[in-house]
Amino acid sequence: MATDNTPAGSPIQLEGKRVLVTGGSSGIGRAIALAAARAGADVAVTWRNNETGANGVAADIRAAGRRAVLLQADIGEPEEIERLADSLRLALGGVDAWVNNAGADVLTSPGAWLSRREKLDLLLRVDLRGTMLASWSAVELMRTQPDGGVIINMSWDRVLQGMEGDNPELFSAVKGGVLGFSRSLARSVAPAIRVNVLGPGWIETAFGMGLDPAFREEIASRIPLERWGTPEDVAGAAVFLASDAARYVTGQMIMVNGGDVM
Repeated sequence: MATDNTPAGSPIQLEGKRVLVTGGSSGIGRAIALAAARAGADVAVTWRNNETGANGVAADIRAAGRRAVLLQADIGEPEEIERLADSLRLALGGVDAWVNNAGADVLTSPGAWLSRREKLDLLLRVDLRGTMLASWSAVELMRTQPDGGVIINMSWDRVLQGMEGDNPELFSAVKGGVLGFSRSLARSVAPAIRVNVLGPGWIETAFGMGLDPAFREEIASRIPLERWGTPEDVAGAAVFLASDAARYVTGQMIMVNGGDVM
């Protein structure tokens, strides 16, 4: 039987790997892109509107000594997703880990002011359909590679428990779809390609930081680890799933939520 000779306590490494992070110009996507670079990967980042943020991420990736590639793409547009694989092939020669992080913002303005129906249509177009189409593009590319690859999709911890309210209902439906799709895809593309899911909980993104401080403290008091998560917490789990340390992990969701949902 093969054994893992990695010394105990060794940091997770992505040395020599090529990683794509969609929606990587800010927030969780930015943190994942930078963590991948610091672990040794060359990183491609997609951005839609935030060119300044994308340029900042690229500069930080290069400061870590890794190659950075910026690709403008709207994950809600199928034609732009189709171009991503070709762009990655030209820029990096392929991709070893494809992280589908891009999602529609319906929690902060102007998205917060959309009607419930408009929010649903946007989330279905970007978060669910976009993730599915991007995952299929990743599979087509990775099947041409001798070592296959890894796909990481973004869900939500509450899809396993539920949460009241209009926005939680929308996210439960859409992100629950991402989880179910990812588990089916993992069976379809194994063993050459692994597919896993991240399920963040309460994370200090723009939405979380904009909440009333008393409400933020109330939420933290209910979490077993007694704090909100950070984008870097999610990034650590993403780097693990992208690495060879997770080579026997597929079809799983890691919930990065301080134990809020178990």
